[in-house]
Amino acid sequence: MKKINQLLIVFCMGLMQVTAQTEPQTLVQPYLQDAEPNSIVIMWETSSGEESIVEWGATEKLGKKTSGKAADINFSDSRVHTVKLEGLKRFTEYYYRVKTGKTKSDIFQFKTPPFSSDEESFNIVAMSDMQYDGQHPNKFSEIVNQGVLQYLEKEHGGKLPDNLAMVMIPGDLVSTGSKYYQWKEHFFDPAQKLFAEVPVYPVLGNHERNSVFYFKYFSLPENGTPAYAEHWWYKDYGNTRIIGLNSNDGYRDLREQYEWLKKVLADTERNDDIDFVFAQLHHPHKSELWIPGEEESTGKVVKMLEAFSTKTGKPSIHFFGHTHGYSRGQSRDHKHLWINVASAGGAIDNWGEFEGRDYDEFTVTQDEYGFVMVEVDGNRNDPKFTIKRISQGNNIKSRQNELRDSITIWRLDKKPNAPKVVSPNNNKIVNEEFAVLKAGEFSSSLNEAFHAAAHWQVSETQDFEKLALDSWKQFENWYYKENRQKEDDLTDESTKRLKPGTTYYWRVRYRDQNLNWSDWSKIATFKTQQANEK
Repeated sequence: MKKINQLLIVFCMGLMQVTAQTEPQTLVQPYLQDAEPNSIVIMWETSSGEESIVEWGATEKLGKKTSGKAADINFSDSRVHTVKLEGLKRFTEYYYRVKTGKTKSDIFQFKTPPFSSDEESFNIVAMSDMQYDGQHPNKFSEIVNQGVLQYLEKEHGGKLPDNLAMVMIPGDLVSTGSKYYQWKEHFFDPAQKLFAEVPVYPVLGNHERNSVFYFKYFSLPENGTPAYAEHWWYKDYGNTRIIGLNSNDGYRDLREQYEWLKKVLADTERNDDIDFVFAQLHHPHKSELWIPGEEESTGKVVKMLEAFSTKTGKPSIHFFGHTHGYSRGQSRDHKHLWINVASAGGAIDNWGEFEGRDYDEFTVTQDEYGFVMVEVDGNRNDPKFTIKRISQGNNIKSRQNELRDSITIWRLDKKPNAPKVVSPNNNKIVNEEFAVLKAGEFSSSLNEAFHAAAHWQVSETQDFEKLALDSWKQFENWYYKENRQKEDDLTDESTKRLKPGTTYYWRVRYRDQNLNWSDWSKIATFKTQQANEK
């Protein structure tokens, strides 16, 4: 009898073990997609099982249940589950957990987006190029867990969904998009605490290789060109429109993408609820750290955004990656920012390692890991956003969530005063072939405004159609770890070699740190000395 009881115990234990092995195992923890004021998509992956259930509610007691669908991911038993919760209240916190068979996740939280009319302020994280680097295999985990999450906790406290609206990723999520294991191990696992409570919105980089896994793992807005679903799309959050684009080979030159973008920008122009446009695509138009990574096609997107911002008065940004470092630039004649938000894991493109160039547009370039915080103010009377680069340093100097760059842009124009011309003027004879232009001090009605840029023009004609000088300089120009604008107060400028015995016209305008240009100064004149008079 004792032996029979022992056999029964062994049998039951074996049966329990077999049953446990057949229960679905969670491979990818739940993550959030495509959030709307009244709905959200929740996804996760299990080793098997068709059941796709989200239990949710306004408290941790949950109480409601919504089912969805499961789909094959890797030609095996594993399944990616997708559940859309509907009938939600805007800008409201909810609790949820996912269930497949007897396998349940922990309880997580999320917060639905507001309407623009709610005038709510919010934060966005933008980061890219977190593909696995064998020499620093935990870097993306550090960026997320010691970087983003600790930064938000220190700066804001409270709950994660209250502090962060979304995560933007302009490409290169993994090293090789066609390798299934990399999605779980290199992308989802390190960021599970973040993605479970904050929606993530990526676009394709070159490393994704247009992989089927990318399209199976993400449920992005289906408002792009129907034949190119999820290659380009847009998402509204409060007073901001997020636009995702595909800058990869085979898509970057497609007429359909530019026609779609043109229509979206035209719609945004008519939409009084939208104050700002943030576009993201992978490849840079210009790159100070890595010229071989530049793509001319991105320049076409930049021109479209510049024209949009100048026509509508709605500031814009294009976020990009590909170059593994941070850069912040600005268009000369438009309220448009150029922001490189890498590297969140990929090996740094160190200064001097590749061919680079000091571009006029860029004010700051740093060969460092980190992420970008975007703080959007939803106040309808005076909306603005602030860009903050939060650095994790590099292999030479470690930094712990150090603020390394910042700029604030207002929706409304806040022009500085037009500068006053000082000299030369009134057809003064300039004794040399080079003239030194001098203007008055910067001034503005805003106490916090300061002199951030100057734009000088010299012409042989009063209409400035025949320019002899067209110089634009920033108050700082960090290139190769050096500020090349140090000790330049931007109130004078030397011309290039000029023609002798010629009358010239010149003017100048000043810009503040928020990308507001003054009007041009009054036109001044001078004349160069005749060659035989020297």
